[in-house]
Amino acid sequence: MSDRIPDAGLEAQGIETRANLHWNLVTARLVETAVARGEGKLSADGPLVVETGAHTGRSAQDKFIVRDAETETTVWWGKSNKGMSPEHFAALKADFMTALRSKEDLYIQDLFGGSQPENRVRVRVVTELAWHNLFIRTMLVRPEESELRGFAADYTIIDLPSFRADPAKHGCRSDTVIAVNFTEKLILIGGTKYAGEMKKSVFGLLNYMLPIDGVMPMHCSANIGPDGDTAVFFGLSGTGKTTLSADASRTLIGDDEHGWSDTAVFNFEGGCYAKMIRLSADAEPEIFATTKRFGTVLENVVMDPVTRALDLEDNSLAENSRGAYPIDFIPNASEHNMGPVPRNIVMLTADAYGVLPPIAKLTPDQAMYHFLSGYTARVAGTEIGVTEPDATFSTCFGAPFMPRHPSIYGNLLKSRIAKGGVDCWLVNTGWTGGKYGTGHRMPIKATRALLNAALDGSLNDAEFRTDPNFGFKVPISVAGVDDAILDPRQTWADKEAYDATAAKLVDLFVENFTQFAEHVDEGVRQAAPQAPQTTETA
Repeated sequence: MSDRIPDAGLEAQGIETRANLHWNLVTARLVETAVARGEGKLSADGPLVVETGAHTGRSAQDKFIVRDAETETTVWWGKSNKGMSPEHFAALKADFMTALRSKEDLYIQDLFGGSQPENRVRVRVVTELAWHNLFIRTMLVRPEESELRGFAADYTIIDLPSFRADPAKHGCRSDTVIAVNFTEKLILIGGTKYAGEMKKSVFGLLNYMLPIDGVMPMHCSANIGPDGDTAVFFGLSGTGKTTLSADASRTLIGDDEHGWSDTAVFNFEGGCYAKMIRLSADAEPEIFATTKRFGTVLENVVMDPVTRALDLEDNSLAENSRGAYPIDFIPNASEHNMGPVPRNIVMLTADAYGVLPPIAKLTPDQAMYHFLSGYTARVAGTEIGVTEPDATFSTCFGAPFMPRHPSIYGNLLKSRIAKGGVDCWLVNTGWTGGKYGTGHRMPIKATRALLNAALDGSLNDAEFRTDPNFGFKVPISVAGVDDAILDPRQTWADKEAYDATAAKLVDLFVENFTQFAEHVDEGVRQAAPQAPQTTETA
């Protein structure tokens, strides 16, 4: 056990505590401890089942970056990146240190963010909950035992769900706080049991650090084909990023966060974090199998108190029920969480307006335009009678995690696409035959067939038309796919309604992109969609 305790203890982070320190416990011991402490329960098939309470997702409005000499001109300040003064952070840190001194037990993991050794960050994570320690051990890259003794952290994360912030004293919004200090290399998370805050904090670190070295950080999944061709899948939550990358015929690099260096696409993580609600054994067998494995952590999944059987259909605890599991639980996962530089980039959108085609080919300029736009459309909420979709634009398909200006990531992407001759595709996993409430969800079999044709190169030989609204190329016919679905306008019974909806979506794109126009070149500006002057009524 002593080999798992590093030479540099918590004093290296300026932490003083009388707590029992549990260093780098392995999965079985953390599960055992979490159950003994009443933090969670074992399901019938072995996963640890926990509840996160009031916070079942990220508290985006409670995240702050310390605004100081280091970050004043390097961070893209605004809606996603809100500032906290150094004075408020100092007060918050002092109160965190006081809280740590009173803990009976603390759990510490020394981990890597990044699978490529030359492009990784060493992170020490201190938690008060054993299951949070298990979660982050599952999600990040685990060092070899021989690497633990001499581990020296670059950044430290302190995670205390029991801590309650004071907005007046700490300069935050509520009693929940996520505060990032790039100068002190310290992240403080308090007032939330949602473990994903730790994972995304490391993603934010790498998104801040890697562009300096010309490495492209990406909110994406990635896999490798049998011929060694890497594909990258950008997409917001609910677009199919995890599902489409977990393809039994391809090797999984990872499902959420990656870097693109000169030599590789590499996973930032050592685990996967998949949505569990209504998970299907038929549609997603590889992911479903993880719900029956010891070592998986299930958040807010309903379980029968007597039989300990799971009910993945029940959303009474959360619609955002999640499962964290080691990536090697997926049978075809990459041994080293890395693959060659990509041959294809796929941008996923769930277009609830029913306007976009199921697949389109993008030029490098169009790819940068759609990357900066980060479009998807959420369906209406549960209010009776509300059927209008809600357009969502999340810059770089991950605005909340991108500390620097979007143009930095966009220009990195464009240059790497051009350098590697990468094929770029926009794939709509949303609606066809009408918008949400009228049409129906794009058939998963059609999406997979189109993706397979794109990734194996055969789609490049298809005949294409130019979309009159967005200007990208759309295939006219693809083997195994109904031709009718390839032209969204033809799937609508009311063609005039399609034209009006398409014009509205074009306007939304154009309006959203005004914030980036001065930061991109003329080619990217010309890649903007334009409503056609006249439309055929075929």
